[in-house]
Amino acid sequence: MTTPSTVRTPQVAVQEPSPAKRPEPKKQKRRPLSRGERVFRVVNVIMLVGFALICLIPFVHVIGSSFATPGEIATTNFLLIPKEFTLSAYEYVLSTPTIFRAMGVSVIVTVGGTLLSLVVTALMAYALAKPYLPGRRVVNFLVIFTMLFSGGMIPTFIVVSKLGLIDSLWALVLPVTVNAFNFVIMRNFFQGIPDSLEEAARIDGCSPLGVFIRIVLPLSVASIATIGLFYAVTYWNTYMHAILYINDSTKWPIQVLLRQVVIVSSGMNADASAVEVVPPAQSVKMAVITVATLPMLAVYPFVQRYFVKGALIGSVKG
Repeated sequence: MTTPSTVRTPQVAVQEPSPAKRPEPKKQKRRPLSRGERVFRVVNVIMLVGFALICLIPFVHVIGSSFATPGEIATTNFLLIPKEFTLSAYEYVLSTPTIFRAMGVSVIVTVGGTLLSLVVTALMAYALAKPYLPGRRVVNFLVIFTMLFSGGMIPTFIVVSKLGLIDSLWALVLPVTVNAFNFVIMRNFFQGIPDSLEEAARIDGCSPLGVFIRIVLPLSVASIATIGLFYAVTYWNTYMHAILYINDSTKWPIQVLLRQVVIVSSGMNADASAVEVVPPAQSVKMAVITVATLPMLAVYPFVQRYFVKGALIGSVKG
């Protein structure tokens, strides 16, 4: 006889029930557009294409006229695509060193002025974005007040003259270093950054300047890129300040040179020695405009890339 202690009970493997397969989500079929929605989309496309053409046609006209012959420009009221292409206008424009000298002046003023304006505007906006700063309301009011009332042309000229900036490239930068509108945009952006990020950096031993450089600036790439583009376009299109403060033709930016080319080509009284040319044809003026516009058009795609990158870096996730 076998004792109960020696009896072995057979072990049966219990199979766990297999998990039920989840049904794959069915793809929702798009609801067919109604007649009104189709009409609305068609109207939107037509309007957007129309606005795009309104913006694009002037550029096409300028570029097309720069490649056209003088005879075709004289006989055509509105030229888009020339029948006969010629590079004589560009050969003429690029053959004189004046255009390169003026382009170099504009590049120096644009790059240096944009960097200086970004530094001053960012530091000023970051400080005035803090509610605990003494006198913050008064300084903000004084800055915004200049958006409505400015000193005027004559007082500004007297200040620039007394500072000894006549015939100096600093006269094209210092009077417009800080733009009140750009300052307000950057200040509002800094105010939207959570204070908890800066407090965490201070707890880790970061100084106020370190918080600004290591925390605030990386989160503000999108804002800085936008304001930088605004400043760059302003400095590149500098015209009135150069007319008022720069008497030496060797220090003229590209926009003032364009003015001289237009005046000389129109037969008016102008300093023809400044452009070192005989009165140019209409195609030459169009070529000069194209050459002056291309640098900003070439820079914009790179700045647009930083717009997207700055939006991703500046996102605060909770």
